[in-house]
Amino acid sequence: MEERLASRDIVLIGAGHTNMHIVRMWKMAPIPDARLTLISPFSRATYSGMLPGTLAGLYKPEEMEIDLFRFAAPMGIRVIIDEVVSLDPDRRRVKFATRPEIRFDVASVGIGSVPAGFDQWSDSAAFLPIKPMATFCDRLEARLQQLQKADTEKGKSIPLKAVVVGGGAAGVEVTLCLEARLRSQNLNVQTTLVDSGESVLRGYLPGTIRKVTDHFAARQIEVCSKVRVKNVTDATVELSNGQPLEADIVVWATGATPPPLIENIPLAKGDDGFLAIRNTLQTTDDKPVFAAGDSATLVNSPVRKSGVYAVREGPFLWTNLKRFLSGQQLTSYAPQPGFLSLLADGQGGSFLDYKGVSAHGRWAWHLKDHIDRKFMRMYQKYESMDGMSVHKTDSGNDVNLRPVMRCRGCGGKAGAGVLRAALERIGDEHPDRQHNAVKHPEDAAMLDPKSPAEMITIDFFQGFMDDPWLVGRVAALNSLSDVWATGGKPTQALAMVQLQEGDPHQQTELLYQVLSGCLFEFDKCGVELLGGHTTEASELTVGFTVMGTLDGKPSLLKSAAKPGDSLIITKAMGTGTLLAGISQARTRGEWVDSLLASMIKSNEAASIVARETQANAVTDVTGFGLAGHLLEILDASELNAEVRLSNLPLLPGAKQLLQEGLESTLAPANRETAIRTKCAHESMTNSPEFAALFDPQTSGGLLLSISPEEEQRLHNRLSDAGVDAWTIGRFLESSTQPTLNLV
Repeated sequence: MEERLASRDIVLIGAGHTNMHIVRMWKMAPIPDARLTLISPFSRATYSGMLPGTLAGLYKPEEMEIDLFRFAAPMGIRVIIDEVVSLDPDRRRVKFATRPEIRFDVASVGIGSVPAGFDQWSDSAAFLPIKPMATFCDRLEARLQQLQKADTEKGKSIPLKAVVVGGGAAGVEVTLCLEARLRSQNLNVQTTLVDSGESVLRGYLPGTIRKVTDHFAARQIEVCSKVRVKNVTDATVELSNGQPLEADIVVWATGATPPPLIENIPLAKGDDGFLAIRNTLQTTDDKPVFAAGDSATLVNSPVRKSGVYAVREGPFLWTNLKRFLSGQQLTSYAPQPGFLSLLADGQGGSFLDYKGVSAHGRWAWHLKDHIDRKFMRMYQKYESMDGMSVHKTDSGNDVNLRPVMRCRGCGGKAGAGVLRAALERIGDEHPDRQHNAVKHPEDAAMLDPKSPAEMITIDFFQGFMDDPWLVGRVAALNSLSDVWATGGKPTQALAMVQLQEGDPHQQTELLYQVLSGCLFEFDKCGVELLGGHTTEASELTVGFTVMGTLDGKPSLLKSAAKPGDSLIITKAMGTGTLLAGISQARTRGEWVDSLLASMIKSNEAASIVARETQANAVTDVTGFGLAGHLLEILDASELNAEVRLSNLPLLPGAKQLLQEGLESTLAPANRETAIRTKCAHESMTNSPEFAALFDPQTSGGLLLSISPEEEQRLHNRLSDAGVDAWTIGRFLESSTQPTLNLV
């Protein structure tokens, strides 16, 4: 089915409870002619209600996480994993630290809050802010391992001193669950809670406070009240009363304050510093920006910061986003006066505080567990695109009807205004860029006679995910890699971009993002974009013709491998199966993180080291997979190769998906080369490593042959350059058709 670019953009900043409700509703019935973008600094969102239970070991970490890629991306929702630094509500732009800004027609801010003073003592190894929750358990475990290593070196076990700062609901739960976790690990722990108030849980019922205080005493958890923290070091917490506390771990769970992003949004704030919103959840400045949950303050109905209100606001935000886009009057949200509070004690019980009732027991934990699991089931249902139903508009028509067939040939080009607007925007924002395509576009680019191009190559692919800036970066690196594989230096490039049909302003935005991504990489290696060509197509396709020079040096050839050479690869494999898994909601968020990090890693450093250490033969591993590209070296050099399957490096998650039989659509064609492989054991053909030989790679690494005498020097130099490398086999003499032997 051909896809037309939506004319309106809804952007969700943050994966808080309210914004995630929008994602869930969108999956059931997307808004016609609109695109939804979800931005988060992490690929997994953490449900705060289950963090204490996870801390106590009552849940597995994945049970409290929502995998954003698996939940949203397969359903056509754009997911951007990055940190937003500011918002321009007048120009309707979201700004990032490194990538180009993106536009919105309406935005929703749902980034939560941070503990007061969360960054004051970040230099201390003991200091562990509870936010960001997505990384808290990992940071805690890293600190515990650091302490245990120190104990081992000293040859004795020293009592562990844990201090939690903050006596609100979060601090109390964390104190109880942290103490339970450490004792379950047979650690000798002394736990202290520090709070500035007269008692913990201000605002709770006296009976609840008394039950919690008695529970602390029974578990020998000390409480230091009416004091503030003046300083945190690697071993102590200095209090305002002059009393020092020994502290190996300092968990910071103080009251909520606005994250730095809130301060950088030029919109009205409440008295507490959070975004000021009306009961419609729209900001009081009447800009196209909504906010909810802990990120905002209801100026007419102020409530305390709690995830309960964020959850309740979700349906109102969904309704009002739709009403805003259609120009209808917004509805108002009236927060409930109170709510059920359940605090885990870390030992299988919970404290209950609700409408004058205070209680504690295992039954309360079962109630809390039931509520939390029910909530998470809504967000851990991962569906593939194949399972998407056809959604109807209010008039009964399909949302995504096939458009009338467009003219092709030259009639299929994107409009001249689209190209001009995208290039002008790049030129205005980066006046120092000297790319010919930006400064002086011509029908044909003139090459600099002082830098003659001695080689030329071409490569392109269809967009592998809905993030055009990232696609532009990877497409640039993928195209440049062919020049680096020959030992050359890329100098100029011509772009080829196919854009989906759509409104000119949306096509301009798409092209701007793609070109910004490619220039981000070209600028780093001194490549000039000379020009290019755009046309319309059913989906985004990006590629480049790249020219390069050898600077008078001989090229690195596929035909130069020698018998006895070691075979080395510089990137782990598995991009094909991992990319295939994204559309089927089978590629986990942390796997996507590793996948993207690999694809945006340049092969330039590896190419330079390969030449300096006198590598014999070099190629890059891309669409034909490792087997296909290795056989090209074998045919050109008239050699055999021996590859140890157990040495093949695979990206996180690739082995599991390959074992499940998931593969790229190109893998079956690549597997035709299997007739030229010989396995030491027949069972090898059933292994995921064997399947990985034929997995097409996007922006894969270099495949090198080098003499055994130079092998260690190559590894050392690659390591110094920040390049991973694995020796996976060796080259052998051949008297017949070159063969790939697997051992």
